[in-house]
Amino acid sequence: MTSVVGTVERSRIWSHPALGLHALVDAAGAVRLGAPDQDWARLVPLVEVTATGHGRMWSGERFIETAIGDRLTYRDHETVRDGSGDRTTIRLTDPVTGLLAEVTLETGVDAGFLRSRVRLVNEGAEPLRLESVTTLTLGGITSSGAGSPVAGSSVVDDGLDGLTLHWADNDWLAECRWRQAELRDEVVPLSRFAHGREGRGCFERYSQGSWSTGRHLPVAALTDREGNAWLWQIESSAGWRFETGEREGAAYVALFGPSDAHHQWHQLLAPGEEFHTVPAVLVRAGTGGLDAAFGTLTDYRRGIRRDHPDHRTLPVIYNDYMNTLNGDPTTERLLPLIEAAAAAGAEVFVIDAGWYDDDAQGWWDSVGAWEPAPNRFPGGIQEVLDAITKRGMTPGLWLEPEVVGVRSPLARTLPPEAFFRRGGLRVTEHGRHHLDLRHPAARAHLDEVVDRLVGEWGVGYLKLDYNINIGPGTENGTESAGAGLLGHHRAHLDWMAGLLDRHPRLVLENCGSGGLRMDYAQLAVSQIQSTSDQQDPLRYPPITAAAATAATPEQAAVWAYPQPDQTFDEIAFTLTGPLLGRIHLSGFINLMDDEQFGLVRSAVSVYKEIRGEIGTAHPFWPLGLPGWEDGWIAQGLRGAESTYVMVWRRTSDDTGRTLTVPHLRGASVRATVLYPGTSDAGVEWDVAEGQLTVSLPRTDTAVLVRLSAG
Repeated sequence: MTSVVGTVERSRIWSHPALGLHALVDAAGAVRLGAPDQDWARLVPLVEVTATGHGRMWSGERFIETAIGDRLTYRDHETVRDGSGDRTTIRLTDPVTGLLAEVTLETGVDAGFLRSRVRLVNEGAEPLRLESVTTLTLGGITSSGAGSPVAGSSVVDDGLDGLTLHWADNDWLAECRWRQAELRDEVVPLSRFAHGREGRGCFERYSQGSWSTGRHLPVAALTDREGNAWLWQIESSAGWRFETGEREGAAYVALFGPSDAHHQWHQLLAPGEEFHTVPAVLVRAGTGGLDAAFGTLTDYRRGIRRDHPDHRTLPVIYNDYMNTLNGDPTTERLLPLIEAAAAAGAEVFVIDAGWYDDDAQGWWDSVGAWEPAPNRFPGGIQEVLDAITKRGMTPGLWLEPEVVGVRSPLARTLPPEAFFRRGGLRVTEHGRHHLDLRHPAARAHLDEVVDRLVGEWGVGYLKLDYNINIGPGTENGTESAGAGLLGHHRAHLDWMAGLLDRHPRLVLENCGSGGLRMDYAQLAVSQIQSTSDQQDPLRYPPITAAAATAATPEQAAVWAYPQPDQTFDEIAFTLTGPLLGRIHLSGFINLMDDEQFGLVRSAVSVYKEIRGEIGTAHPFWPLGLPGWEDGWIAQGLRGAESTYVMVWRRTSDDTGRTLTVPHLRGASVRATVLYPGTSDAGVEWDVAEGQLTVSLPRTDTAVLVRLSAG
């Protein structure tokens, strides 16, 4: 299809009506994503590339307006359609370097998402040293009604006015902390008419080192006042970056994997060689704002991950670590916990860190062999694993597979090339070395460990932790550190997929000191995600409520650690948190009295009653995404049969809150308190307004409410 805007003819080579996006080619062969009637100058080249000797045309902090991106011209395209959606490949070439950029755009039928990845091939005669590559770009984003001429004048509205930027800070013990600001406060107006050029800056967020979410989530959004939302996600454990800024009075977004400036990544492409970017996805919601966009992103995440029965069965997990054994397990300590966990209704029992520790100097810098400690298990660890199995639970173990302690014999017996190195020296961080899983000896070692634990010991659940940030990566020969990290990351994903191929029922938990490697490269393979190491139950609610922005609810594991010295309110508060996600139960529940233990059993029973809906439900936030110090916090799940709302009251003096549930406005609904029965919660439904009023008479209490047809 061809359209004419002014005197410029553009061809439409790809369209997605649900997104309102089209791939357009102008008469010179340049390709952009946007709408046919948009100002071409507001749009961004489909691919932006910097390479040594081929930088940017306007120097600054932005990695758009690149020389190669400006030169890339359309060669051809093709679309493959199947029952689930379309996959369009658009090929562009640079006449100067001979670089081929092959952009693959994937969409679902009538779905509001666009997934992109880029393959670069050097078809030229000389090597090309890549320094940054976009996975996805989009320009021309404006608030509804903005960015067009004002009636009766030649003045153009500010297209950024009315756009709100949303991003998430992420840290140890403080994950998923969403923030927002008016985009115009972050990208200030510069009176372009006086200078003739765009600014040099942008709003950017990026990862640092090997903790992909050690600083921020690779997820962010723009929204406007009319309910439109543009939400994006980058799927990388080895370096990512996004930027958003202003281009000709409209907003743009550019999504990247690792880059030279931010991750010490560069890639030399000899003639005939190729490079593949990490994937990224853009979600577009025309109404409903962030809630609607995250609903679409949740479905998308479910569609890209490896299929596994755990996503449907959602077994209850007891883990001995948090506020309980804290890495000091023994047979004597474990057996009473196993009995109590089974009686409470747990279906998986995980022995966390320390089961391998027989070292008088401690285990932190001696790990790597993953053999059981005889002094901890006089009858052998198999006695404990068998006790778990006999009580009807699946046994699980903790591993930190990518590290080898500096005092471990493996640090001397594995070849030097099996470890991360920079400048020819082995990298050490917090008493550990880091394996490079591209090396066959490193992979063979870990395969032997897991096949022994699963195939011989009968372990069915592995918690794979990752407690060091190893920095920019590893230099294998002449490669850059960032390229080495990306290579290891891809080998690590392949290794995990291989484990699941050999052991299809095995469940893998992704953990990085809690949620410091919480990305959808990992979660497309792993079944479950540890959301935090937070040990204070009063600090956990904002993490819990926002966890569905980082992982699907059925993958987001939240700790509940009730203790025998707690009040009923304290026990119920920690147990309420995971009921709309995955339960990581802990605590000395074996020492509780009958009433206390009844609260534990009741929470597990409620969870088993509702978990069948969690795996298809969509998250929403009746009070908005939570702030770290908010006194009232609410999270909901919109299921096929019922809607569930979790409400926490922390330090607020108010005893009640009214929550709007738009999708139930006008519906006759029965509001039922599911848990706990000890909170003295009151609930009332307003049919006309679609509002739920919840009262909690005491601070530091929580309640789970079900809204179902009346």
